[in-house]
Amino acid sequence: MSYFSTTRQNSAIRATLLFVVITLANPGNANPEKTPEKSNERANVYFISPAPDSVIPSPVTVRFGLRHMGIAPAGIAFPMTGHHHLLVDQEVPTDLTLPLPSTKKILHFGKGQTEVELALPPGKHRLQLLLGDHLHRPHKPPVLSEPIHITVQ
Repeated sequence: MSYFSTTRQNSAIRATLLFVVITLANPGNANPEKTPEKSNERANVYFISPAPDSVIPSPVTVRFGLRHMGIAPAGIAFPMTGHHHLLVDQEVPTDLTLPLPSTKKILHFGKGQTEVELALPPGKHRLQLLLGDHLHRPHKPPVLSEPIHITVQ
């Protein structure tokens, strides 16, 4: 065997080992899916509180509910699970195949949280829940609550 072929084999082995190390260090990217996780078609995400059309002081306690699927932290790929995203005064994104951005109006609950205290300014607000998969993408079909409207005093 020549020096050149041995060097090429060693390079291939190093590249393979590097891929394995990166994959093991970051299992969420080990097998990146091209499409969002499948949801249970019976799944339902909803607000436990506040009630629609509530007039309440700030901070507002928002509690999330979910039926027919489970909660798992972001990065944990487990079938029929996801984590909550709260849309505050924000319409549903048009492309539901992309990961949801983390903004002041799209709040991520990637640790599996099911409630939050929100300091909202006085006025009318629109709230909506959207379940995301382990990569923050809405499931297919999307698990989306009906929007609720509240007024903060």
